[in-house]
Amino acid sequence: MEVWESRGKVVGRPASFFDRPVAKSFRRATANCVETSPAISDSIHVEQLEISARVGVTDAERNQPQRLTVSLTMWPHRPLIDLGDDIRNTINYSAVCNETKDFLRDCSCKLIETLADRLAMHLLKQFPIQKITVELRKFVLPDTKFVAVTITRSAVVR
Repeated sequence: MEVWESRGKVVGRPASFFDRPVAKSFRRATANCVETSPAISDSIHVEQLEISARVGVTDAERNQPQRLTVSLTMWPHRPLIDLGDDIRNTINYSAVCNETKDFLRDCSCKLIETLADRLAMHLLKQFPIQKITVELRKFVLPDTKFVAVTITRSAVVR
C-alpha cells in the first residue's frame, strides 16, 4: 500500500489503484472517442444584438423606431461535432443576425411578446434550427434598466 500525507493526516491507497484494468479502459474510452446523446445539447448564443424596431401599445410609441436588444440561443439540427470546419454544416450566426435586423426593422407590433414570437417562428423557418430561445429587451420605463420577454419555440418535425 502506498502512503502519503493529506491535510496533515496519513492516508493510503493500494499502489495498483490506477493500474487496474477498469481504470485503464475508462481512460482509453474517454480519451479516444466523443459521444453525443440527447442529454448533450449543443447551442449557439448571440448576446444583446442591438436593433431598432417599431413596438409599443400607443401609436406615438410606434411612430419612431426604438432601441431594442435581442439575445438568441439556437440549438442546431445537428450536433456541433464533426462539422468539417464548414459553415454550411452549422447555423450561420452572422446570417441570423442580419436576418433578425431586417425582419424586426420591417415589423410593427404593439407587444414585445408578439414581436419575440414572430421573430422566433421566422428564424425557425429560415435556418437549420431545431429550437430557439429569444430574449427581447425594451428600454422604455423610467427607473428600470429594461423590460424583457423570453420565449422558447421548437421547429415542427415532419
